[in-house]
Amino acid sequence: MKRAALFLALLAPVAADEGMWLFNQAPSERLRKDYGFELTDSWLDHVMKSCVRFNNGGSGAFVSEDGLVVTNHHIGSDSLQKLSKPGKDLVQQGFYAASMADEAKCPDLELNVLQSIEDITAQVEGSVKPGMSVEEGANARRGFMAALEKSESEKTGLRCDVVTLYLGGAYHLYRYKKYTDVRLVMAPEQAAAFYGGDADNFEYPRYDFDVCFFRIYENNKPLHGNPYMKWKPQGTKPGDLVFVTGHPGRTNRLETMARLEHLRDQTLPFRLAALRSEEMCLRLYSQRGPEQRRQAQAELYSVANGRKAYTGQYEGLLDHGLMGIKQQRENGHRQASAQAGPAYEAIVKAQSSLSQYEKEYYLLEQRLGVQGTAFEFARHLARWSQEKSKANGERLREYRESNQESLWQEVLSPAEIYPDLEVAELTASLSFAAEVLGGENPTVQMLLAGKSPEARANELIRSSSVPRLGGRKRYKEMTAAELKAQNDPLIDLAFAIDEASRRVRRRYELEVVEPELGAYAQIARSQFAVQGKDLAPDATFTLRLAYGKVSGYQEAGRAIPWATTLGQLFANARLHNNEEPFRLPKRWWNREKSVDPQMTYDFVSTADTIGGNSGSPVINRQAEVVGVNFDRNRFGLTRNFLYTDQQARHVAVHSPAVLHILDRIYGAERVVDELKAGRRPRK
Repeated sequence: MKRAALFLALLAPVAADEGMWLFNQAPSERLRKDYGFELTDSWLDHVMKSCVRFNNGGSGAFVSEDGLVVTNHHIGSDSLQKLSKPGKDLVQQGFYAASMADEAKCPDLELNVLQSIEDITAQVEGSVKPGMSVEEGANARRGFMAALEKSESEKTGLRCDVVTLYLGGAYHLYRYKKYTDVRLVMAPEQAAAFYGGDADNFEYPRYDFDVCFFRIYENNKPLHGNPYMKWKPQGTKPGDLVFVTGHPGRTNRLETMARLEHLRDQTLPFRLAALRSEEMCLRLYSQRGPEQRRQAQAELYSVANGRKAYTGQYEGLLDHGLMGIKQQRENGHRQASAQAGPAYEAIVKAQSSLSQYEKEYYLLEQRLGVQGTAFEFARHLARWSQEKSKANGERLREYRESNQESLWQEVLSPAEIYPDLEVAELTASLSFAAEVLGGENPTVQMLLAGKSPEARANELIRSSSVPRLGGRKRYKEMTAAELKAQNDPLIDLAFAIDEASRRVRRRYELEVVEPELGAYAQIARSQFAVQGKDLAPDATFTLRLAYGKVSGYQEAGRAIPWATTLGQLFANARLHNNEEPFRLPKRWWNREKSVDPQMTYDFVSTADTIGGNSGSPVINRQAEVVGVNFDRNRFGLTRNFLYTDQQARHVAVHSPAVLHILDRIYGAERVVDELKAGRRPRK
């Protein structure tokens, strides 16, 4: 019955609300026609400069003229983890800065605010000259992009990124203001923010207070005067038009059947196996004691969330209804654009090539076989010692001048690295690599050096200076020869596997990335010829505009309401005997009588979201915040490949509930007053 229902849902015409739209290619005519809403340049500019990208993988928004930023607790949890210490677990206990002086500086958090977008497709494509080989063309394009990013950054003082859109059909230059003095203002307890735990993740109804507040500082003072979104105390209601403005990470909607079948049959099963291995490792480590749980909890949440999301995607690709629709659309396009045929065949060839070395690529270059923060930093240090002497355009992209500041803010972070946790993660990933490739595989033998995974991991971590900040600072300044002379085992491993890792990366770029860039560019041009630019590109972790209406849905003959209430939250906790993961913090029970049980809590809308949209503001026609997006329901997990508004919904915390809970449960008057006034109280 489920498959039949999904098949019927997916056969429905593409909904008008589909799309994660570029701000310089906004769906003005669609909004005018479907909702009577006039999308103006001033509205778009205000919203664009009010949105914030969290470089650790989420979104947020300015909500006062004094740099106050709202996002999700699960986006802020990385900073909460790094600000914690034994006996002071901010993830579990929460945090509230009663005064400005109490706001806690985050060790390595970077926030980006988009200032402008420029279409540079013609310039990028023009950098590849007729007659160039695949490798020559790739080098020319990358060299041009690196030079442009560097020159634009030097000219403007902004972070400048060239972004590939339509999988190669367009290139835009994004310019960002970058902020690195970011301080924690307020975070609830994990039990309130992630109420229901993994059982409720990607489900609805939900009862989560998944919010977190930070403040951006500049010159050691709160950032003042940046555009911001006013907080709407009344929130929203069913039928209202709402927008979600954030940074969706990645979708696969424009990818061909050859790519989707490869994802289904090879990539996703392998990635899921790696995630399950890592998740088991982190769960076992967490069970060793309270301190181990504190150390691993933020990463465990991230891994478990990824595992559940990938599982939903995988199951979607197994559904004949979804794949049937994708096949029909591809067949229709190929029939309408005969000249696109060779492009589709080029992608078939690229995916066939990838099958030969994909596991090695993920195990080495993507580090699934050598996991942990310490090795990640060791690789950066080893590669930087080799890349620094190259011309900027010849470097691997992550070591270009335009990426230097962000790279070293991460690698030279003062956040503590926990050796026991690093050993556990590295042991599990080395074992996984051996399971996948076999004990006699040369790469595995290089990784293990004749030892068991656990013995090798202990040797690598406990004898290395990389986990210590002083060691990393010293290593950063060394040449490759000087670094090798340190006889640091983790650095030695990074150098030992670097040749094989670079080789498989180069093969992937020349045999998959480059041919597919050209193929998808050809497919995109043929699609543009038919429907113009009325087609949103796949997500790229850049700012997008999605829209929809506040609406419940039907499931198994039941009406699922548009919103939950605070009264239902307490009833749900009682139903589960207030036991994990349905346990509310003590302070919530102590103040239950002060809470309005009819207050709407979490709500849903049809707006098009994906991972990376976490923390995005949900706004109304006046660009006022009516909610904070934090999740999708399980029907939305297949939105990576196909949008549907039949049952798929994103989930957000309602703006009036945020004010109510901050006031009645947390006594966070300072934050409440600032949200209502749009500015800090002045003495």
